[in-house]
Parts: sequence; C-alpha cells; structure tokens
Amino acid sequence: MSQTPATTVGKRGGKVLIVKLSSLGDVVHAMPALQDLRQALPGVTVDWVVENAFAALVARCTGVERVIPCDLRRWRKSPFTAQTRSEWRAFKQTLQAQTYDAIIDLQGLTKSALVSWLARTAPKGRRYGLDNQTEGSSFEAPARWVADVAIPMEPHVHAVQRSRLLCAAALKYTVTEPDRYGLVAGTFAASAPVVKGHGGNAFAPRKPRVALMHGTSRADKQWPLAHWIELGQRLNHSGFAVALAHGNAVEKATSEAIAARLEDAWVWPIMGLDAVTDTMAQCAGVVGVDSGLSHIAVALGLPHVQIYNFDTAWRTGPHSTAPKAARQVSVFDTPCPTVDAVWQAWESLDTPVLCR
Repeated sequence: MSQTPATTVGKRGGKVLIVKLSSLGDVVHAMPALQDLRQALPGVTVDWVVENAFAALVARCTGVERVIPCDLRRWRKSPFTAQTRSEWRAFKQTLQAQTYDAIIDLQGLTKSALVSWLARTAPKGRRYGLDNQTEGSSFEAPARWVADVAIPMEPHVHAVQRSRLLCAAALKYTVTEPDRYGLVAGTFAASAPVVKGHGGNAFAPRKPRVALMHGTSRADKQWPLAHWIELGQRLNHSGFAVALAHGNAVEKATSEAIAARLEDAWVWPIMGLDAVTDTMAQCAGVVGVDSGLSHIAVALGLPHVQIYNFDTAWRTGPHSTAPKAARQVSVFDTPCPTVDAVWQAWESLDTPVLCR
C-alpha cells in the first residue's frame, strides 16, 4: 500500500471513529478498510460503532481500540419506554466521551448519519461519508448532508472495496494491497461430540469437519434441502464430517433433517456469534449461501464455496484480490446451482486431501 502525503490524522496519530452498524455481512465487509488504515497510518487508533448483536465479532477485528455497541434496531420498536430512553442516554454518553479527528460513516443510511452527527469531532476533526449510492447497496440522502466531506464512488464496486476506497479517500492514502480482514478467532468454540469406535471406545480418529451454512433470512437465497443432503453425503464419502449451524427453530429443523440423512454429522447447539465464529474457525472448510456466516468464513480465510441464486457475487462474494482467493469461490446459477457445480467448486479448493 503506497501512501500519499500524510493527513493531519496520520501526522499526529489521531483518533478515528468507524460507523458501520449492520448487517452482519456488511460489518464483515468493512473490516479490510480498517486493516488498510492501520497499515497506512500506524499511529492512528480506531473505535467502531456497531449494533450490539455484532459487537462480539467486531471485538475480534485486529486494530479496534474500542467497540461502541448500540441497539438502534430494538430502540426504534419502542422509542418512548423508560428502558429505551435510559439506554439511549447511556449510548450517547459513551459515544461522546471521546472526540475524533475523523468520523467515517461506511453505511450511508439515516441511522448511521445520526450516529455520525451525534459523535464529537476534535477542533479540526471532520465527518466523512458516501456521496452516492452504488449498485445493489442502500443509500439515504441524510448521510450526504451530515458529512463534512461526501466522497463519490464508482457505481459498480464490490462491497469490500467501497469501504476501503472511502477510508482511503478520507485519510489520503492509496489502496493497493489485497484484502486483509484481521478477524481473529477466540476461545469460545463449542466442543464436538466424542467420536466412538467399535466397542464404545473413543479411539476413532477425528475427521476434518466441513460446515454447511444453509441459513438465510431470504427465502430466495436458499438452496434446496435435497441438495444439502446430497452434498453432505458426498462430503462424508470423501472422509469429511459435516457440521450444521442454525440460528432459529426453522434453521434447526433444516439442520436436523440434513443430519438425519448423513453418516457423520454434528448439529451445532445454539451459540452466540462469538462462539459460532470460533467454532467455524476450527473447520476444514465451509459451504454456504450468501449470508453473514458465509462472509465470516471468508474473513477467517477458510476454504469456502459460496452459493448464489442471483448474479450478485461480483458485489458481495469472495473478493478477487483476497490473498487466499484460490481457496474461496462463488458459484452462481438460476434458479440455483446444481450439486455437481458446487461439488466441482469444492474440489477445486485447497482443502485437506482425504479418501477422494
């Protein structure tokens, strides 16, 4: 990464506030921008405002000095209750306890603009934000009005690159290096069930485990149940155990339906996002639909196939400049990719070679 003449922020160290509140995949896509910033301006310290549901994940991102959680989604549902008013006051107090040399709104929405406006700038500090919408992203005009400097973006840009370019333009450095997420797994991984051999003895070798991330909040992003079962059977035949995540009762039922048809499968217990991340980090690879958990797999650098029913992988899929891009690919077809296509993509990755 080459650096143009240093900004005021870089010369004196400086304090930067990143505002990226949600959703899970969008938060993950913002992490490489922070790694760029740290490399170009190593004296800078960075705080990050994020929805409370994703705070544990942001805390695992290298270089975040302080995570400032908020609950805007919940507060909007009951704005006048005593609890909301109390929590809102506490959030404002925490947010405004520090002044910032640069406040960078990477979201471009009214809610993120509000947070940027509430945060305090240092005497020469400035607020930065997006000047326009890019293809497939959300954008609301107040984000432009609140920013002291609104930075235009090319319409056709990957979600990761958009955040990287915005930070670089704001703080006057140039993006040239591959994506680095800086996401570090912690110690909250769930324990896998003991694998027992003949006679009930726990001497059977532990197999590499591939996680299937089938859950998504959008029905049109789902992959058919029969496809997941066939893929899991192929993985079992190739010497892999299968792990199945879920975040609600419907997804749990799907996980159990898949596991019932497999020889070696583990349905994960309900876990917080930190434990899901740490447990996923121990897997040999991941196959998933376009979802936040899939994007975490990319950030962890795991071998990963991401399944798309729409031609949108150019915008949110594994980014082509990632250092481990050969280990992470997307597969697109309509109405959905076939099992053969996903399997071929999996076999093209740099994964453990077992009994194939």
